[in-house]
Order: sequence, then C-alpha cells, then structure tokens
Amino acid sequence: MGTTNTKAPAIVILGKGALATARRIQQLYPQALIHGLAGRVEGADRSYSEFGATLRQLYQQDTPIIALCAAGIVIRTLAAVLLEKGVEPPVLAVAEDGSAVVPLLGGLGGVNVMAREVAAALNAAAAITTSGELRFGTCLLNPPAGYALGDLELGKRFVSDLLSGESVRVEGVAPWLAQAQLPEDDQAQLAIHVGYAEREPSDHELLIYPRNVLVALSGDLATTGEAVADAVETALHDSRIAVQALGCLLASKAEMANPALHAAAEALSVPLRFTAPGTLAEMTRQVLPQLLPPLTPAAGIAIAIAPQPLDVSQIGCARGRLAVIGLGPGARDYMIPAVKAELERANDVLGYETYVRMAGPFRPDQILHSTDNREEMQRARHAFELAAQGRSVVVVSSGDPGVFAMAAAVLEALHESDNAQWHAVDLEILPGVSASLATAAQAGAPLGHDFCVMSLSDNLKPWDIIEKRLDLACQADLALAFYNPISRSRPWQLGRALEIVRQHRTPETVVTLGRDIGRPGQSLRVITLGELTPEQVDMRTMVLIGSSLTRSFARAGGGVWAYTPRWYGTKPQS
Repeated sequence: MGTTNTKAPAIVILGKGALATARRIQQLYPQALIHGLAGRVEGADRSYSEFGATLRQLYQQDTPIIALCAAGIVIRTLAAVLLEKGVEPPVLAVAEDGSAVVPLLGGLGGVNVMAREVAAALNAAAAITTSGELRFGTCLLNPPAGYALGDLELGKRFVSDLLSGESVRVEGVAPWLAQAQLPEDDQAQLAIHVGYAEREPSDHELLIYPRNVLVALSGDLATTGEAVADAVETALHDSRIAVQALGCLLASKAEMANPALHAAAEALSVPLRFTAPGTLAEMTRQVLPQLLPPLTPAAGIAIAIAPQPLDVSQIGCARGRLAVIGLGPGARDYMIPAVKAELERANDVLGYETYVRMAGPFRPDQILHSTDNREEMQRARHAFELAAQGRSVVVVSSGDPGVFAMAAAVLEALHESDNAQWHAVDLEILPGVSASLATAAQAGAPLGHDFCVMSLSDNLKPWDIIEKRLDLACQADLALAFYNPISRSRPWQLGRALEIVRQHRTPETVVTLGRDIGRPGQSLRVITLGELTPEQVDMRTMVLIGSSLTRSFARAGGGVWAYTPRWYGTKPQS
C-alpha cells in the first residue's frame, strides 16, 4: 500500500563543505535536523560519530534521509538492512555542492517528490529513473496523503500495461491526476477507480481509496484488539465499504486507556482519536458535524463517510503521552535510541533548564518548559496537565530518570491524583546511563560486584538516616557510589561521611572520582581513600569508594584501571 512518508527528514553530512547546502535544504524542510560528523563538522544540529550506524538507525526508524555524499556510500551503508523492510523511507543522495539530486530508495514513500522539491530548491536536476514517473509525471502507485492504493502487485501490472501503450480512463475524484500526462480515453479498457466502495480487484483497474471513512466504537465492544479489529472489518464489509478507505477510529475520552481499542487501531494501521462521551451518533457529529446520521451496521459500531479524506489532526484528540527519559551523563552517544525517538516526537519538553539544553536542539514547533531544579512535583503535575490534553510530553532527567530523578516524582504525582484523565495518559519511563555507571565504565569496573548507591543530600531525607544507611553499607563491605556529595549549602557532610567510611575501610581502599563524565571537560581520577579530601569534590563529581576487594593497576599509555572482582572472599581456582 503506497503512502507518502510525513516524518521530517534527517540531513546527514560528512564534511563542513556540505553545511551550506544542508542549510539550503533545511529551509525547505524547517523541521529537519542536520546531522554532522563529530570532529569534522561544526554548527550542525546534531553530531554523530559513526556514519554507517547513524544512517542505518535513521532508516530503521522510518526517517527520510537526505545524505550529502556520494550515492555509492549510501548504497553500501544501507545494503545490509534493505531486506528488513517491506516499504522503505525515502533516501536521497545529494552532491555536497547541491549540483545533483539522486533518489535512491522509497519510491512508494515519496522519494521522487522529495527529489524534485530538493532539486528545485537547489536549482539542480533530479535524477528520476522511475519509468512511470518519467512518462506520466506522477507515481500512480504512491497516491498522496489521504489516499490508499488497493493492491500493489496488481498496480505494478497495471502501470506496466500503461507503459506498453494502453490508454486509461479515470473514475471518481482524483485531483492530483489533473496535472499528470496520462493517455486518457473515456472508452479505455484500463480504469483508475477512486472511491470508498468495496470492489473486487481486477487486472484492468487501479483501485485507489480515499481515507474518508470514520468508525466510532463503544468501549465495551470486545475485550481484545483482534476481536475489535475483526468487528470493524466485518461491519465495513457488510456496508460494502473497503477497509482501505478507513481513515480513523473514534472512541470516548473515557476509553483512552482501553488496550483493546489501541491494539485494534494498530492492527488496522489507522489513528485512534477521542472525543467527549455520548452515543456513537453524538460522538460522530461532534467531530464531523456536516454529515448525515452515521450507519450502524452492528452493535457498538457506527460508520461515517466524509466527502473528502479525513484530516485526522482535526478530529477529537489523541491519547496523551508522557515519557520520563534519561539523557545519560551528557554526551549524545550515551543516549539510548528510544530516548532520541521520544525527543523527536515530543510536543512539549519539561525539565531543569540545564538538562533541557542538553536534550536539544529542538524544532521550532516544540515547546520548552524549563524550571528550577527544586520544582520536581510542580513539573510532574504540569506534565500530566499537558499530556491530558492529548499532547506528547517529555520530562527530562540527566542520567537515569529512576535514580534520584524525575521518574519517582512523576509516579508520586500520579499516585496522589484522582484525575481520571491523568491516569488515562500513556506513561512510559525510558532508562538512561546513570552517572555512577558512566564513571565506573570510564575507570574500568569498580562496581563490578555488589554495590550501594546513596545520595548525600539531606534535602528530602534526614541526615541521621544517611549516616545509618552508610554505616550499614560499609559494614556489609559494599562498594559505594555517592550522588550529590557536597554543595555550598552542605560543605561538611562529605567529611562526616568519610569519617564513617574510614571506620570500616583501610586508607589503601581504591576511590574513583569522575567529574562531568560524558560532558565537555570531563575528568577522571583513581586515588585512595587516604588521599581523598572533601576539597577534591564538588556537586558535579561522582564519588565511587571501593570495597575491601577493589583493586587498581596501571594502564598502558598512562592512567589507572580500577575494578572489583566478581568473586568474594577466597579467589576461585582457575
């Protein structure tokens, strides 16, 4: 089924010489981000370290790609993943100076349309090689957004017949074909049929369906997504309406969290929208007031047909989504792909201002809500208020959101609320690399055995509890990771904590100090407990104190490795 990809493209460049051309293309697609190779390109929106991995990841995320480099590089890079997808996103190769535009992949995803747009913006020629597009000026197998192709294989045969010299007639409303150079004849045997009615496939017809059909559902229709999808398909068939013409499912806002409805929408590959509660007819009239009363072919189902393809963005609202994400310690390479994808889809981004800046850059349409670092609960409640409106919201934390960060605050706000709309929000917690794990990885494996993670801040817990827990962790001979070790308002507490640790550890105990790991200017030191003083530490330092078995040794080329062996007590025989 042909469809034009509507995601913002990624503009990928290898050298600074391509940046000017990339900026010209970005003017054509303002939501596109320029990805530049780290160390070679300054001024890109995003940096990457490996061209191949970046290109393959974008491709697998269905992101259109405009690569400013030789076509052969792109082909070789994507060759390994081409067989993994039925319909690929558009992929173009563009000369660094903008003199040539070559569509490579995504003929059914609108690549030739993009190629012509880019070529026009660069005053260059698009190297279109698709026979149908060259002959007719349009890809018949890739109807525009709002329309769906009936059968791709029959469509290929149909286009082949046209290319062999057959004429064609157009039945139904097909505005985009008005400018095409089709060999039209009202008496032609071949026909392009545009309409929502169910029809038997034929070698002589190219069936194109406007997505102008809406199906409203009651929440008690069925208990599984498969059953709901089957009921919808049966109702459409009984009404002689093609399932390809289905543009949207509609349900009451009270059903936002109904998993069966969401599973059905996914199975049918259509959006699910929500409106104020009411009868199915009332719900339908709320979103499509110009229509006559809908068809009701089955209990719990109503079908409405619009004169034009549905503009889904204007129908009710989507289920709100709230993702609490971990950015990792700072460098984008430490950020997991799921977090990057969540940032791409977000309407609103909330967080401490420093962390919000780390999460960027952002598109002009994305709204940033930066707050003070002590306003966690207000931030969490604000996030639910936005998501309850049907928006896609991201709350950012550094490191992992579940480690002394925003995940607990968001869940606490939800737990304390009886707002049904908040509880209907699609909530997900996405992990990140915590500061302790990032620092440990830089040093080697000082947390290689059992360890304890503690915050030395007494803002939210009494200091005597911190002392008690620290003493018990030291008695258990656990390696220790200290978050929030010291600040201007708490200058004495790290010193007191070290007094407790020294009651249980020798001066030779291995200590790792990581400051701003994963960020510009990072530093790493491996010293001993005897050498450690509070003056060596600030709020941006992660302090890792080894157990009695933690060891260190010299690295080749300078520096020190630190690790805690996996065994405890007597070393096992190798």
